[in-house]
Amino acid sequence: MAFDAVLNMSPSGVAIITLSGELDASVADKFRSEIQKAADQGARRLVLMVKDLVYMASAGLRVLIFAKQKMGSQVDLYVVEPQEAIREVITMTGFAQSVIMMDEYNAAEIESV
Repeated sequence: MAFDAVLNMSPSGVAIITLSGELDASVADKFRSEIQKAADQGARRLVLMVKDLVYMASAGLRVLIFAKQKMGSQVDLYVVEPQEAIREVITMTGFAQSVIMMDEYNAAEIESV
């Protein structure tokens, strides 16, 4: 399954990146590029919509770590609708303590100032 990463910025400064397919080393730069664009636009929150992400290799996890470092500790990172395999990768590595995992998008929580 081909990987895709699409960035959308909300008027309130929330960067939403929708990920789909398989995130491995061969496509990690595309994901990193979308993170960079979000940072360049001054995102105050980063939301990763991962419902259609079926696989994430260690290269994808490294980009998540890059995102957290690039955006800074003041920017919350949300992982929304992870499939069990993605949730396991994030949890087993301990990175779940650095992100907010949600079973569904909660605009009231995420978009609030």
